[in-house]
Amino acid sequence: MMSNQHGNRLIIAMAGALVLAACGNQAPPPPPPPKPAPTAPAPTPPPATTPAPTPAATPAPAPAGTTFTSVELGNGVNASGNALSGAPMTTFGAKDTIYALVATNSGSATPAKISARWTFGGSTLVNESTRDVAATGNSVTEFHISKPDGWPAGKYSVAISIDGKPVGSKDFEVK
Repeated sequence: MMSNQHGNRLIIAMAGALVLAACGNQAPPPPPPPKPAPTAPAPTPPPATTPAPTPAATPAPAPAGTTFTSVELGNGVNASGNALSGAPMTTFGAKDTIYALVATNSGSATPAKISARWTFGGSTLVNESTRDVAATGNSVTEFHISKPDGWPAGKYSVAISIDGKPVGSKDFEVK
């Protein structure tokens, strides 16, 4: 009987080992994701109607304040003083009157101070003048310098500022 008992124990141990091997060391499957909270039903859309006509697009308002567009130099302007009488120049004669036409754009009629500072040789002040401009939209402001007895030959510059802020400049020469 003894050997029978050992045989039964062996069979039970082998069956247990077989069961454990079949199950493996696998982790249990993850739990299912939680169900979402109940939500209210989507609202029913209103019945279809003919859409109202879309109003015509209006342009965006221009920005407030005055902005610099350009500065052009020449030795003559038209009667209105808002255009050069010839092509823009960067070289002038000693007895020329030198004009600077400053183009600006403004989104309001709020006055702006436009200044022209003319220099010779990089540092010698020739002239400085300021104009109050209160124009809406595009405008041109005229500045000029003249010297009946003649300008010294050399390099010059005109620096433009709006409300005290430098916005542009143009170099030129007198021969």
